[in-house]
Amino acid sequence: MSAQISGISSTCSTASCKDHSLRLGFDSLSSNRSTSISFSSQLNTNLSIKSLETKRRHKTSKICSAVIVESNSEQMELDTSLSPRVNSVKPSKTVAITDQATALVEAGVPVIRLAAGEPDFDTPAVIAEAGINAIREGYTRYTPNAGTLELRTAICKKLKDENDISYTPDQVVVSNGAKQSILQAILAVCSPGDEVIIPAPFWVSYPEMARLADATPVILPASISENFLLDPKLLESKLTEKSRLLILCSPSNPTGSVYPKKLLEQIAQVVAKHPRLLVLSDEIYEHIIYSPAVHTSFASLPGMWERTLTVNGFSKAFAMTGWRLGYIAGPKHFVAACNKIQSQSTSGASSIAQKAAVAALGMGHAGGEAVSQMVKAFRERRDFLVKAFGELNGVKISEPQGAFYLFLDFSYYYGNEVDGFGLINDSESLCRYLLEKGQVALVPGDAFGDDTCIRISYAASLSTLQAAFERIKKAVLTLKS
Repeated sequence: MSAQISGISSTCSTASCKDHSLRLGFDSLSSNRSTSISFSSQLNTNLSIKSLETKRRHKTSKICSAVIVESNSEQMELDTSLSPRVNSVKPSKTVAITDQATALVEAGVPVIRLAAGEPDFDTPAVIAEAGINAIREGYTRYTPNAGTLELRTAICKKLKDENDISYTPDQVVVSNGAKQSILQAILAVCSPGDEVIIPAPFWVSYPEMARLADATPVILPASISENFLLDPKLLESKLTEKSRLLILCSPSNPTGSVYPKKLLEQIAQVVAKHPRLLVLSDEIYEHIIYSPAVHTSFASLPGMWERTLTVNGFSKAFAMTGWRLGYIAGPKHFVAACNKIQSQSTSGASSIAQKAAVAALGMGHAGGEAVSQMVKAFRERRDFLVKAFGELNGVKISEPQGAFYLFLDFSYYYGNEVDGFGLINDSESLCRYLLEKGQVALVPGDAFGDDTCIRISYAASLSTLQAAFERIKKAVLTLKS
């Protein structure tokens, strides 16, 4: 059967979709907007298209469309609707903005890209060589689903030596990035209707992962005056019998805040009162930390090992984002469930990346000299930006103690109408303005749960950051001139 097919969104009326011959078209759905792309076809099949009423009732909006294909005297109706679960999930703004900026650069626009969350350094040579040797030696087959015993043993040693938490290899699962580890943990422990407690500002994927698990994200805001750290009293006031998982990220993406041990102990005291409540501790930035700040693993606190799932990886500290390797460690009961999910999705992580990761963990405490030099460069960049933006009128700063992000309050510049652009009234419109007028790509704070701020990644050279600051300064000062 040969046919042309055209998808239509739920906003298409039956009257506008009368029988006719059409070019082939596809709808791209993003942020409740529909974009149609058409192109010619060599086929001569007649199409009859109509929109369908949703056949099943869902509280979540369901996009439903249908195609009727006429071939000879037969008709076949195809339902092209998406699941309510997918429709409830928002696309990642960090990915979208990074892709947009990349497209502009490829088109010849000199955009400075400070949106992506990855180090600008090369993977240390000893790690790269280990990966190359794995290929040369034919180490290219499947590994055990949970990861090689060699790597899981090395991870256990690292967690004991550096984080003061003890695990055995069967309590560790290696995944294709820490992102996969986090999603699998949420899927493993959350039931429909459970609440996932997420302090804001948060990494963009936490709430969407909760929704994918049919759980409810509960956002607990923290202000810039509190260094964006969760208030234990607020946490205690918001916990219910449905509260299942608390997500902590320290050092934080997007704020760079680091939880002091004393504050974590206060949070642990609250958690201990709730037998259903587990903690997911995202520690992917642990080695990118600026003294006197010190990293504390939540599972190392008294009584917290049994209820904590610790997530870490190799992307940030070792500049291995493209190698795609992370891991989760925790009580065997929970970790085995994560392993089960992985066995039915991606299976084990790359054998080559795992060999490289063993080399990374062999570089010394906290990554040794190579990581230390990266952190030194990040600190120099941070210091420059904190000083520069601190002198820019109206900008509020919480000095980051880790990671490689600044999360700055730019709300002083909201409420301005710009000729040829429009109204700047939130973080998204400000970031669009800075991209259009200043040619600097940043991420709006509303993606992280705080619309007063924008996120700046300083994973770029100092000279690039200096140029970016001058562009931002020039663009925003015209708003108040």
